[in-house]
Order: sequence, then C-alpha cells, then structure tokens
Amino acid sequence: MAAFDETFDFVVVGSGGGSMCCALALRTAGKSVAILEKTDLIGGTTARSGGVMWIPDNRFMKRDGVPDSTKQAITYLNALSGNTNDAPGTSAERRQIYVTQGKEMVDFLVAQGIKLNRVSYWPDYHDELPGSSEKGRTVVAELFNVNELGPWKAKLRPNFIPMMSTLDEMLKLRFIKKSWEAKRIAVRFGLRTIFAKLTGKHYVTAGAALQGRMFQATLKAGVEFRTESPVTELIVDGGKVVGVMTTKDGKPWRIGTRLGVLVNAGGFAKNQAMRDQYIPGTSTNWSLATEGDTGEMIREMQRHGAALGQMEEMVGNQIAIPPGMEEEPIKPVVQGVTAAPHCILVDQSGVRYMNEGGSYMAYCKGMLNRHQITPAVPSWAIMDQQFMDQSMLAGTMAGSTKPKSWFETGFLRKADSIEELAGQIAIDPVALRETVDRFNGFVVQGHDDDFNRGDRAYDRWLGDHFAPNASLGAIEKGPFFAMQVLPGDVGTYGGVVTDADARVLRDDGTVIEGLYATGVSTASSMGRSYPGAGASVGPSFVWGYVTAKHVLAHA
Repeated sequence: MAAFDETFDFVVVGSGGGSMCCALALRTAGKSVAILEKTDLIGGTTARSGGVMWIPDNRFMKRDGVPDSTKQAITYLNALSGNTNDAPGTSAERRQIYVTQGKEMVDFLVAQGIKLNRVSYWPDYHDELPGSSEKGRTVVAELFNVNELGPWKAKLRPNFIPMMSTLDEMLKLRFIKKSWEAKRIAVRFGLRTIFAKLTGKHYVTAGAALQGRMFQATLKAGVEFRTESPVTELIVDGGKVVGVMTTKDGKPWRIGTRLGVLVNAGGFAKNQAMRDQYIPGTSTNWSLATEGDTGEMIREMQRHGAALGQMEEMVGNQIAIPPGMEEEPIKPVVQGVTAAPHCILVDQSGVRYMNEGGSYMAYCKGMLNRHQITPAVPSWAIMDQQFMDQSMLAGTMAGSTKPKSWFETGFLRKADSIEELAGQIAIDPVALRETVDRFNGFVVQGHDDDFNRGDRAYDRWLGDHFAPNASLGAIEKGPFFAMQVLPGDVGTYGGVVTDADARVLRDDGTVIEGLYATGVSTASSMGRSYPGAGASVGPSFVWGYVTAKHVLAHA
C-alpha cells in the first residue's frame, strides 16, 4: 500500500468549471475534497471564456416559456452526432445522461445559491436539424462582485471581457448605432459602472462571473484549493488510482484519496508537439486557452492504459492578429466579421468555399479541410466600405478610423477595386472578381445557392439584424478591404474516453478504477460537432456532477 503525506476523500486535478461543480456536490455530502491547480490562478479556461453552458430543457427555458424536452434535445443530438462511428466519446447512453443530468445539475447549483440565468436569444448552431432550439439552451451566471472573494479575489483568473455587462447585453451592444435597445443598455452599463465605483464593488462577467460564483460557493463549503500544485503522477495500487503526486512548498508531495481522482486539467491547446501530432497545421499562438492547457494529464492517463478519442478535434474559433497583438493571450475573434453582410471568406486562390456563418468549430474545421486541397490557412476576409461603415472589425467599432499600423503592416489591405485588392493579396484578379460577382448575384436573388448562408437562424443572428438581409450584402462599394483569418481555437476537443459515469476507460472498454475525467481532458460527449454555445463548459460541469453522484453512490 502506498504511503501518503496526507489524504482526502477525493482529489480533483485542475480548477475549471467541472472541478468546482464536482467538489461542491461532494462537499455538500460531507466529503473532503482538494482541488489542485498547477498555475497560480483559479478557474481554468472556463474563467477566461464566455462562461456559457449548453443545457437542454433547463429551468430558465421553462420559466420563459421556451419549449424543450429531453426527447427534443436527444433528437437534436442524435441528428448531429448520432451517426458518428469514429467518436468514442459520444454514445446514445452518454447523450441521454447528458441531457437528463444537465438540467438536474443546474437545479443543484441554483439550490447552492449560484445565481444563473439564460441569454434571451442564442440559437443552437445547427438549427436546421430536427430537435434544435432557435431561442437557445444557454445558461450563464449573473454578474458577480468579485470583491466578495476577499483575499481570494486575486486568485480568480480574469475574463477577456473587462466591461461590467452581462453577455446578453454585450451581444446587443454591437448594434449601438442602429438600436435604441442597445443605446439603453449602454446607459445602463454606464450607470452600473458608476454605482459600482461609488459602492466599492467590482463586477465581473461571463466566465469570470460563473467561476467567481463557483469559487465562492466551494470555498464556503470547505473545499481545499491549492495553486501552483501540478500533478506529475497518478498513484496506482492494485490497478486502482489511489492518489496523486504533486508538489508542496517546492517539494514532492503524495496525496492519497479514499474515493477517487477527477482529472479536469484541460486539453493540449498549448502543447505544440501534441498539436503537430494530432492537429497539424495549427498553432499554440492561435489558441485562446490558458497557459496551463498543455496535455500532460492526458498523457499520464494514457500511461495507465486510458483509451484516447477524437484527438484531431478542436473547438475552432476564427481569429485575426492585429499588429502588436502577436504575443497577447487573447486575440480578436472574428466570427461575426465574415458572417455579416458585405463580407465573404475566400481561400488563397480567391474562391469562396463554405458558409461563413454557423458554428465556429465547423468554420475552422472547414478551413483546415480546405487547406488539404488548396492553400486556405490563412484565408482572406473580403469586404467593402459598406461593411466598414456598419460592422465591427477586430475589436474596433463600426465606422471608426482603423489604426494606421493596420495598413502599414499589411494586416488590413485597402484598394479602389476588387482587381487591385486581389493583386495586393497575391490572388488572381479574375478569380476574385468572379467570386465576388457570383456572391453579389446571390444577394440580388436573396439566397446563397452555393452554401445556404442565411438559411439558419444562427447565421442571421451572427449577421446584422437591422440590415435588409441579416446575412447577405453585396460587395460593391469601394474602397475594398482584405484581412487574414486564421483557424484559432478556445481549446482542443479530444482526450481520454469515459463511460456514462465519467469513469476513464481502457482500450478494451474496462474501467480504470478510481479515475474519472471531464472537460476537454476527455473525448467530448458531443462527438465531432458543437451543438450550441457552451458545448465545452456545459459538459465539463455536467460530467463533473455525474462524477460526484457516482462517487457518492459507491462510497
């Protein structure tokens, strides 16, 4: 029997959303739990993210009269991922468990005082499929006064949105030049900011709000948090995981566990060697994941026999890299750029090759697949002056003067004609002119015959609700512009294979006793698709909750 420096009932590796959800459920039942985080900040990529959970048939949908059911959600997931034979992370059983346990998990969090809500309108990403929800299945946290964390405040990982606005508000603010609702939101945001300063409050939003609330609840429940505590080894005795090797005060430290270990340590988005092996042609510098997302726990579980699945997948998130931001951890996301009217995406031959709306995962996968046929990484966003007047671009407001450095460095190209623009980006002028003319023809007829852009509610939601056509607009008013688009990501989407109880499996389907996993350390239960906003954070929470239930049932 292994000797330990200390022992807990349960140990969690990583401090993302699923970690805290699992720990909170176990502490509520009286179990001792330690969360070990290898970086100096708590919250994982969840805290940096939008903090959205995709949870079908949730209590807030019922409250707002949005129709949904277990059957409807399963129909959607089956249509999206049910015919995938090469995605061991998903199965009919795991999809069923996800849907039924997801809404129960939300109810549990609300009962623990976690203030959640829904975004009023955020369509499922493949709303053309049966069972989808146009109004959306998103669950988010309400704004959180991070000062309530007291001395732990400095340990919460910051979010990419510094503003004291909810996600629902932020999604509407982009139309401030066209919408009175957006103008009212701006006023409300300003008053909220002033009030917060006068009253000594500091509200955070999105993932920081979600993880801030989870952090507060788990601390109050008595969960032990340790930062700068990387796990270097799973300790196995008699084929069962019984503890972990970590560090304490710079020295090796062995922690035993009576009931098991949950790994929620992220994927391998920041490990270039693993990316080159599994997702070649992508870069750690294009990822918005946190610096700790380096994959060593996936390798450690594999060392103990864990099966891997879906390692080629990532949660793509198309980005641009303006001058001066090359080394910044957060790059501008440009999903809404090529989905807006008066803009298209073309490969390096000047050909349009996909629907520029839709899921960011499908978008970036489309870029990488196209690159196998013809150079498409990077691709080019092609737009005209109408786009510049009406839409945001790489963090700048619609109609604003773009930084001089953008033009000087070639980040943004500008020309008086499509042909001249083509010459600047080394594309055949005839080919680009033909592509633009063909797209403009679709605008006139009101339908994209090549890729059906605008047919989905989600396509239109990404576009401009106040334009004559939310998705389609002719590229016809000079000057014309081009900007490189890269297949970035918010994390990888493959890892160890787990069962319906979140237990890690071997290649032969047997269980590695005492070892559980969730989040992007696992092969996603969504398969190789992304059903809607929050399809990474949601599963992290749900399978963390499922872990706790299984542990308690077999304690």
